[in-house]
Amino acid sequence: MTTIAVSDDLSQTPLNIRVKLSIMMFLQYAIWGAWLPLFFAFLTGYRGLTPEKAALLFSIGAAGALVAPFLAGQIADRWFNTEKFLGISHLIGAVLVWRLADVSSYGELIVYSVLYSVIYAPTLALTNSLAFHHLVDRDKEFGKIRVWGTIGWIVVGIAIGQWLLYRHSQGATPAEISHSQVAGMGDSLRLSAILGVLMGIFCFLLPPTPPRRDKQNFAAWEATREVFRSRALLVLFFVSFVIACVHQFYFVLTAPFLQSTIQSSSAAGVAKGINRIFGVGGGGLMTIGQISEMCVLALMPLIVKKVSYKALLCIGVLAYTLRFAVFAYLPHPATVIPALALHGICFGCFFFIAFIIVDELTTKDVRASAQSLYGLIVFGLGVVGGNLLSGYISSISKTDGGLSYARMFGIPMWISLGCLVVMAIFYPARAARREVVESAFPVVSPASE
Repeated sequence: MTTIAVSDDLSQTPLNIRVKLSIMMFLQYAIWGAWLPLFFAFLTGYRGLTPEKAALLFSIGAAGALVAPFLAGQIADRWFNTEKFLGISHLIGAVLVWRLADVSSYGELIVYSVLYSVIYAPTLALTNSLAFHHLVDRDKEFGKIRVWGTIGWIVVGIAIGQWLLYRHSQGATPAEISHSQVAGMGDSLRLSAILGVLMGIFCFLLPPTPPRRDKQNFAAWEATREVFRSRALLVLFFVSFVIACVHQFYFVLTAPFLQSTIQSSSAAGVAKGINRIFGVGGGGLMTIGQISEMCVLALMPLIVKKVSYKALLCIGVLAYTLRFAVFAYLPHPATVIPALALHGICFGCFFFIAFIIVDELTTKDVRASAQSLYGLIVFGLGVVGGNLLSGYISSISKTDGGLSYARMFGIPMWISLGCLVVMAIFYPARAARREVVESAFPVVSPASE
């Protein structure tokens, strides 16, 4: 027997669906946030890989996801319920990420990284498309749903930081403590696996999201054609690729940068006080960015009504530029910690808005594929390019005294500034919507700019 969700307010998605979508987002990003900020340090500090090899491993793993989004979008748009595909993917992914914590040879690390990326990467775009499918007013409601993904990232980030502090910070010397901490970062992968099992089971409880069987063409090809017919989407996809590359500098290099910056602070008690709140390893401290992101997403329903999409995209790219400028030229806790909060503007004003634009400027029957295509650019090509570039820049930033932060973060700063110029010049001031909001409810959301 099928249960139909009922809402007294037809302009709002029913509460039971909103709760399920929120839990979905919480688990989706908790799975990712548990291990991503610490994996580079785990590989270089515990597995003994050079920065170049670790970056290459990240890139090879991401390369495995390049084809997967097309297949996932086709399956979700044409053949298979999205929620069932997500459930199966997360259960398989949980097994793979658990193994990543234990394998030690470089060959095995590559194999499991590729397999895991093939499984996990498509789920990022498909959770968005599933949410868009069931929300009545995307502009108003998606931010309230997506913010739970940010909360999930914050919770696991601080939890892992505290785990490393209290479980892996005991030793006779600072060197032994440091070794114990990087070894303990493998627990972040195991936590991700546990969350993956929970997510896999929960996905089968999500509202049914069937494919559109009335269409027979290859959905990914149709989505690609729609992108090339839209100037707004072309510019967005190009800039998103470059921003996704510099985005990896933040996720790959910031945690060890923070650990070094905080621990070397001349202010007595600064490191101890920060560690007591956020734990050690840098990953917990990075959740300041997610806390900021949560605030930005909470305000986004009000902001999108008054500010054009182009202005928001430009603000997001500007935030990237400012954050890297602080990291490069003002590497002190008093400036770096506030700069972490810019992450909320980076994500909220750029990638969050981009998800909405992709959904609005493509037709309903290929939206899962369009989101997957965008995921290919951001989570596939962008991650590959960003990892290779960050590994190379990290290696050439080494000096006799340590690292040159001016070089390591100055380069992505100038790249971000170039993206801002491109966006300001070439993105159209107004991008006409292809369709009004189409979902299970016949309600029209406000027009976008």
